[in-house]
Amino acid sequence: MRHALALARAVLYTTSPNPRVGCVIVRDGRVIGEGATQPPGGPHAEVMALRAAAAAGETVAGATVYVTLEPCSHHGRTPPCVDALVAAAPARVVVAMGDPNPRVNGAGYARLRAAGIEVCTGVGEAEALELNAGFVARMSRGTPWAWMKMAASLDGRSALHNGISQWITGDAARADGHHWRARADLVLTGMGTVTKDDPLLNVRAVETARPPRKAVVDATLSISPQARLFDGTEVLIFTAAPAPGRAAALADRNARVIALPDARGERVDLAAMMRWLGQNEFNEVHVEAGAGLSGALLTAGCIDELLVYLAPVLLGDAAGMVRLPLLEHLEAARRYVFTDMTRVGADVRLRATSDAHWQQLLASVRGVGQAGAQP
Repeated sequence: MRHALALARAVLYTTSPNPRVGCVIVRDGRVIGEGATQPPGGPHAEVMALRAAAAAGETVAGATVYVTLEPCSHHGRTPPCVDALVAAAPARVVVAMGDPNPRVNGAGYARLRAAGIEVCTGVGEAEALELNAGFVARMSRGTPWAWMKMAASLDGRSALHNGISQWITGDAARADGHHWRARADLVLTGMGTVTKDDPLLNVRAVETARPPRKAVVDATLSISPQARLFDGTEVLIFTAAPAPGRAAALADRNARVIALPDARGERVDLAAMMRWLGQNEFNEVHVEAGAGLSGALLTAGCIDELLVYLAPVLLGDAAGMVRLPLLEHLEAARRYVFTDMTRVGADVRLRATSDAHWQQLLASVRGVGQAGAQP
């Protein structure tokens, strides 16, 4: 299963909106076939592994198949993987996690068992879920998994009061941040950042054949058509003010304007934006925004994970990372669980996850195929 997870990790940038899946077929301690899910429209991991075994002249009958996600049981862009497995007749299929997709949701397990194939579940579950948190979030709650990337000093400051913030962290940390952009389906920012930094919002320092889409939260639709992020690729503009004339001008820059006003019609309804992204098959969202939008997204419950790069420097009286409402009691503080601390060049990368959000994902995959035999 570790090898299957490594295969899934190797296609981190290419499978969305499909999940990242790896598959390994073993007989008598030998790997006789392996594969990973191909880009959308291509074969899934199980089919790739079965093809590899056939090309090597190996028979899968009686072998053990290790796969990081419950085999699909429905016709999508490709036929059901479970049909191919049943035809190959392995003795046992070991699965890391269930698939909460309503079109699967235990049906893959049921088909295997009905064919007399032993099914064992939950091996490498946490690792498989980490690779596919966005897919599972979209399938189980209807919204993508969103992380917020921030760079700060040791005293939690992200910019000087005059707006200067480039660069608090070093080259290695910035390159590492582009890895997170590359695995996401969308890079999201706000008008404050566009006005101040005129960012490109593209992926650099990482090779990817599937760059993420770009999006801006622009309540008043004031973005300039000359902004650098308009590089020919589609840009999503979420606004509270449709303004057809301005929307038409932006359309010439390949911008798609989506009006999602809140109840007062003054701001973008951020929760509705996340639902829209889920409905449009976005699995993962990478947020790089200023303190205002960052705080608003946190307040609206839209952020699942914090990705913070800390530099070994003190900035003193400077701007903070997020703007949040004043608290009177510590009990009201938003709390997270550290999941990783890694040295990146001269800086440190911290990952902190909302435990409630993570537990909801775990519950959704563990609720699939409860009758599965545990290892």
